[in-house]
Amino acid sequence: MTLSPGMCSVTLRARDVDAVVRAAAASGLTGIEWGSDVHVDDIDAAAKARKATRAAGLRVMSLGSYYRAGSFANFEDVLSLAGGLGAPRIRIWAGDMGSAGATAAQWDAVVDDTRRIAGLAETRGQTLAFEYHGSTLADTPGSTLELLRRVDRPNVGTYWQPAVGLTDEQALESLHQVIGHLVGVHAFSWWPSTERLPLAARKGLWEAVTDVLNANGKNVDIMLEFVADDAPENVLTDSLCLKETMRTSGRVSRLSENAPTLDARP
Repeated sequence: MTLSPGMCSVTLRARDVDAVVRAAAASGLTGIEWGSDVHVDDIDAAAKARKATRAAGLRVMSLGSYYRAGSFANFEDVLSLAGGLGAPRIRIWAGDMGSAGATAAQWDAVVDDTRRIAGLAETRGQTLAFEYHGSTLADTPGSTLELLRRVDRPNVGTYWQPAVGLTDEQALESLHQVIGHLVGVHAFSWWPSTERLPLAARKGLWEAVTDVLNANGKNVDIMLEFVADDAPENVLTDSLCLKETMRTSGRVSRLSENAPTLDARP
């Protein structure tokens, strides 16, 4: 079982592909989830990101798509991007309505469309992961589990992140509930609402999260998603915190013990 430290390219959404790769490599991370909103928005960009990632000795962890299940839109384009990127996993969104207000028809649409695209992804050997996020059907542990139960496809799982406003104890309980379907974690420290803090500001939470993940015994990518001020130098700071937290839990896939000082500005 391995926990792999990585980052989402949206962490540095305003920077170019090369700057994202430099930040990840200099921080001693192992891979990148590339977002399809800016960095990998066409097939040429996907090929560029794939080449740059591999040249730096990093792994493409996933394609962070903004496909909304339930829309029955053209998913083939998303699959093409993932293929060009070399991404084994595609992040998707569980509709555009929170679980508390969603109608039966909206639930059915998300379930049916997810089944459809899961079949398309399976033919290419790719897996899907729901973004665990507000204003979607994957906005609580209970709704996420119900969605996964109804979808019932082996190549569909979920991400997890601490929901806005939850205490450490509440966030950890939500992780415990979805752990059986977990395929990735987005790591950041927001408190008390969406204020971006250094990861170390909630170090106790992340220490507990890595303990839970280790006990679960599965390979999991833990990807930094937001840093204070969207600053490249804070990628380094948060990466050091994340790797130290994972080290004390006892399992890290690859650590750059002597990572150089970060200068990722283009």
